[in-house]
Amino acid sequence: MKKGLKIAIIGSGSTYTPELIEGFINKKDSLPVKELFLMDIEERKLNIVGGLCERMIKAAGLACNVVLTTDLTASLDKADFVLAQIRVGKLPARVLDERIPLKYDLIGQETNGIGGFFKGMRTIPAIMEIVQKMEELCPNAWLINFSNPSGMIAEAVLNHSKIKMMGLCNVPINMIDSLKKRLSIPEAEVEYVGLNHLSWITSIKYHGIDYLQKAIKEGINSEAMKNIPASGFTVDLIKTIGAIPSSYLEYYYFKDQKLAKAKEVEKCRAEVCMEIEEQLLDIYSNSELHVKPELLSKRGGSRYSEVALNLVDAIYNDKNDIQVVNVLNKGAISFMNDNDAVEVCAVIGKDGAKPIKTHFKNEHIKEYMLMMKAYEKHAVVAALTGDEDEAIRALMINPLVFDYKKLYPCYQELKEVHKAHLPQFFKKEK
Repeated sequence: MKKGLKIAIIGSGSTYTPELIEGFINKKDSLPVKELFLMDIEERKLNIVGGLCERMIKAAGLACNVVLTTDLTASLDKADFVLAQIRVGKLPARVLDERIPLKYDLIGQETNGIGGFFKGMRTIPAIMEIVQKMEELCPNAWLINFSNPSGMIAEAVLNHSKIKMMGLCNVPINMIDSLKKRLSIPEAEVEYVGLNHLSWITSIKYHGIDYLQKAIKEGINSEAMKNIPASGFTVDLIKTIGAIPSSYLEYYYFKDQKLAKAKEVEKCRAEVCMEIEEQLLDIYSNSELHVKPELLSKRGGSRYSEVALNLVDAIYNDKNDIQVVNVLNKGAISFMNDNDAVEVCAVIGKDGAKPIKTHFKNEHIKEYMLMMKAYEKHAVVAALTGDEDEAIRALMINPLVFDYKKLYPCYQELKEVHKAHLPQFFKKEK
């Protein structure tokens, strides 16, 4: 591999970007980044966030050429790694995803239910446009995606392009580390299985002993993500499940409670994020600031940069260490198809991810994963083709939606309000 790396961050106007830059600075000895292209379509945010990023790199003494640009082609040209963190329609679109479903007694959430479905419908075509340009401009580059819904995007890209790609999420690292801490076994080997935002820990081994049953008996929960209003799982529920669920499973196990809570709050999560984002942009605008501010931790993306940069580091330096990624199953989980995108532990090196074969036996997890993978498969077809029947089929499978009498009018309203970002569903009107 060449000596100097070119990294393109697509969606650099995101207020998360300084955390990524901090990651590059922390890994400057192992990742020789010579060119950093910060690309976004919104110039205001790009200039504010990009300005802070430039100051951070200068203060750290990195010999790196930083380019702020709205030009996707220039960003991708001869890139070694492409990091994607896009949000089509930005936070106002997320507000609609969260607010409108409540009118129909459906949960509105960024990645789950019908709100998450529409985020997928907007995002997958945009990611596929990036991928098609990568095939032309940097066919050997790695795409590291942490745009949501990460698992559904991985399902689309890995089955519909030749680009090398992995999907990421910060839930696994936070979940695994919090459980190791609570059990006081930091060196434990953890088996993590599922789909993105539908995942469980099924084994916690240390010196040949599996501590999973101890964790189950004690009702140990993993640490909840800051962006989820979590109530935690009871001892009895964890015992029934037979594994430690991620906090996102609260949307499935406590659906009615989550819906009631969403209806009670004055501001939805997207509206809170908009306020935090504006505060951050105001802080970032300070020309004296050259470090990541503490307020960023409240935005909900804790440790994204660590996860992303660990992955880049492992690929570039052929580390062959174990990380949790969204990749094709390839036999890792026996009951899933080889071409199903799953979220599992994998050995990461220069050739990418080698999923580690799982050994758990849990019918509940199997049944949930098969159901939600069927949902994702239909949803991806809908996103790529604009097939409305496929969209409705997907939503009728999703347990957070199910009810046709609720989902159909909600689907039609969301489709209409997001019309500008859903050209695949409005081809006939052209």
